[in-house]
Amino acid sequence: MLDIRLIRANPELVETALKKRNYPTEYLRLLEEVVGLDARWRDVKKEEEELRAERNRLNTAIINKKKINESAIEEIKRSAEISARVKEISIEAEQLEIRRNDLLMLLPAIPHDSVPLGKSEQDNQEVRKWGKPKKTSADVLSHDELGEKTGLIDFERGVKLAQHRFAVLKGPIAKLERALINFMLSVHVTHGYTEIAPPYLVNTRTMTGTGQLPKFAVELYRCKDDDLWMIPTAEVPLTNLHANEILDEAQLPIKLTAFTPCFRREAGAYGKDIKGLIRQHQFDKVELVKIAHPDKSYHELEGLIQDAERILQLLELPYRVVELCTADLGFASTKTYDLEVWLPSQNRYREISSCSNCSDFQARRANIRFRRKGEIEFVHTLNGSGLAVGRTLIAILENYQEDKEVIKIPKVLKDFMGMEEIVL
Repeated sequence: MLDIRLIRANPELVETALKKRNYPTEYLRLLEEVVGLDARWRDVKKEEEELRAERNRLNTAIINKKKINESAIEEIKRSAEISARVKEISIEAEQLEIRRNDLLMLLPAIPHDSVPLGKSEQDNQEVRKWGKPKKTSADVLSHDELGEKTGLIDFERGVKLAQHRFAVLKGPIAKLERALINFMLSVHVTHGYTEIAPPYLVNTRTMTGTGQLPKFAVELYRCKDDDLWMIPTAEVPLTNLHANEILDEAQLPIKLTAFTPCFRREAGAYGKDIKGLIRQHQFDKVELVKIAHPDKSYHELEGLIQDAERILQLLELPYRVVELCTADLGFASTKTYDLEVWLPSQNRYREISSCSNCSDFQARRANIRFRRKGEIEFVHTLNGSGLAVGRTLIAILENYQEDKEVIKIPKVLKDFMGMEEIVL
């Protein structure tokens, strides 16, 4: 959530940020409404303060007059009028504040000055590449073709058990996914992350803390009879572990990792990635979260990217790093890098991790603070996939495929798998 003091002092900065993000004009009107509501709220609060001060003076006058047996009828009458008005003002101020804060929840984070300007994902900028793709679509079966041929990725039974965009993994493919999860977590823990096993269902307050609510409610699964939502990413429970807490400066950065299934309705994604495991309603992911010192958060972002890259390098999968432009930034992000892995069947790189600094945007919503030399400040929060397990699985099935007959097991996974290859 944006700091209302920033909007008061510099609404033009926020307006410029919305334009940089290529947000529709309705958000500019929303900003105007926030500014108007806040101005009215401050007027009302000022009136309330003045009336309370007047009532205090009247009460003193009433006491003094009673001491000398003088009539205080007028003062008593005015004091009663003020009390009635203060009650009205309190209700109005509360309603204005609620409405203002509700609208504030819909305004996105302000991009960092270093983020490249752009109007769409086409303006994202490649930062670097690692590894050289060795296979193309002519050399491999796509992962969905492989699944259908072997029955080890069963899309039909996924539909039978649930609906479209669900799948069942079997035998060595299921084992390979489990091996990837264990491998990723082991690497991240070695590099200073604390492994967490969080709930997969969280309440509305928690979803709001990281920015999923209220803006993205249509993309989430909600439990009808309880105040519970299925998490779209472990970022949600991990970041909110310290909601409404004041941390010591010495605790920062806090580095957390977790494996969880993720649940997304993929509203608006119909027609995209219809085949295969690329875009599922349920998928597995190992997440990385940092709760960082504001002075060091962009340095921590570079470290976060390297931690995600390390998994791809150890798996020897070709990938590239892309910096997102202003128009492609996520709602809560001030700066984001995507890692894109090479998928031979598509002859292109596809996103496998998105690493973001959210600055104090989520921290304000979740009320995560720290104490610096006696002063209380908001922390910065960062998150990134380390990695999306399903897409890593796809990358291995295709990049390690030999003659469309065998999947070689990456060296770093052989101990986890207890096998050298998967015969198709």
